Amino acid sequence: MYKNLNNSDFKKGMEAENSILIDVRTPEEFHSGHLKDAINIDIMGFEFADKVRELDKSKDYYIYCRSGGRSASACGAMASWGFKELNNLSDGILGWDGEISMN
Repeated sequence: MYKNLNNSDFKKGMEAENSILIDVRTPEEFHSGHLKDAINIDIMGFEFADKVRELDKSKDYYIYCRSGGRSASACGAMASWGFKELNNLSDGILGWDGEISMN
């Protein structure tokens, strides 16, 4: 299972020490602007499952995409692979009201 979070709750959680921020959009979308310190793992990419399965399951994951759909799918997949702490940005980066990094 995973939690759908609003901007405020997502911001609080992603700043915690044990959290990992993942952007599941395409590399092109990622490079057009992303949340600071996000890791880009494209859910549509061939290596998505392999890359995710290498991640530490003891961490808390904060996952987002453009509008919340792909990140919800990513959370569902990760839950099926044994990840416990999964958080989806319900409105995606389109609804984000914080900083966007361009590098």
